[in-house]
Amino acid sequence: MAERSAYDAVVIGAGVIGCAIALDLARRGFRTLNVDRGPAPGHGSTSWSAAIIRPYYSTTDGTALAYEAHFAWQNWTEYLGYRPDSALHYNDCGCLVLEAAENRQLAGTRSIMREVGVPFTDVAAGELPEWLPGADLRQFSPARRIDDPQFGETAGDPITGAMFCPTGGYISDPQLATAQIAHAVEQAGGHFRFNDTVLAIHQSAGKITGLTCANSGLIHAPIVINAAGPASRWVNDLAGAHQPDHISTRPLRQEVAYVPMPQSPQGPGLRFVLTDADCGIYMRPEQSGHLLIGSLEPACDTLEYLDSEDFETSLSEQWTNQVWRAALRFPDLGIPNTAQGFAALYDVSEDWIPVYDRSDLDGYFTAIGTSGNQFKNAPLVGGLMGHLIESVMNGADHDRTPLQFRLPATGRDVGLGAFSRLRPINRASSFSVLG
Repeated sequence: MAERSAYDAVVIGAGVIGCAIALDLARRGFRTLNVDRGPAPGHGSTSWSAAIIRPYYSTTDGTALAYEAHFAWQNWTEYLGYRPDSALHYNDCGCLVLEAAENRQLAGTRSIMREVGVPFTDVAAGELPEWLPGADLRQFSPARRIDDPQFGETAGDPITGAMFCPTGGYISDPQLATAQIAHAVEQAGGHFRFNDTVLAIHQSAGKITGLTCANSGLIHAPIVINAAGPASRWVNDLAGAHQPDHISTRPLRQEVAYVPMPQSPQGPGLRFVLTDADCGIYMRPEQSGHLLIGSLEPACDTLEYLDSEDFETSLSEQWTNQVWRAALRFPDLGIPNTAQGFAALYDVSEDWIPVYDRSDLDGYFTAIGTSGNQFKNAPLVGGLMGHLIESVMNGADHDRTPLQFRLPATGRDVGLGAFSRLRPINRASSFSVLG
């Protein structure tokens, strides 16, 4: 059997999640191959990530994983195991989260943060003008679309307060981050094949035996990992892996806007990541004096789920709605005549919580439902999936007795049952990109 056609594990996808999984497996001694239809690492949905690093999620395990991720990005060269030529900048500016009716004034979020041990500072309503110079700090909720006659109306009640999380920020270049992980994979002995498409996934007697690709032909491997982002549901179809009715994934079209940063006499209007559930948006500084604006999926926004990966790349009235909601918060926001930003696909599950799991098919694993909010967790997902794969292949019954994963920096155990394909829909979720 030719060496180039046989591997211990094949990862479908070379985005940030797929590369992180390959890195951990290669360091465990697996001979790995990543197959991706793109031209290079991170050229799929990863390249369109807002790349926000934040510790607040709606579940304890999700929060613990995200808090841990901060330390991996903070110690990036240690994670990579080498010093790259191009520095990756982690803008650890912190995150400000406004209280709103939609997040129950952050009561549940603060409780989870305390349980996990995530540091945060309460910001009183009277202090907010110092944090957000030039902002209109009145409540506008519920979030509305601009064709609603009540858009922009407010009873005048002020935002009641906020919390600031110092262990957060954003990555300036998600594609570069992925390329650097991919280089670490190669240093650990892993391999990549780009511009190639998986045509079939093979099994015998309920066990994975390999896959066939358009350019590479037949590849033998006892382990295949689906990290295919928005294509994940079709990869599952190729494997014939049974997916429970209540947890599946599908692509969701999203838009992110770029606009000039609002300015005030004190300087830029926003110096950190802002989560504004009152206006139904999130914002963060962008390079070159711009502001990035995304949606928190408020009830007024229609979610555009797709049955294929073909989608409209032009920006639409959704861009306009997000930008105008941002202008409610920052009245001096300059709205350009030409829409700038991007439309992309997120791979999301019913409760926006990813599926990191084995499957009913021995040797077939999934790291799916990730592209809405899991970029930040990639270094930890690599270790989590490596632990899961190695344990299951050595006989662990993860379905009956879910595994635990020890987080290296905080020492906390995360129950991997929280990310199981067999879990019920988590009603504690935000059912949004916040997870």
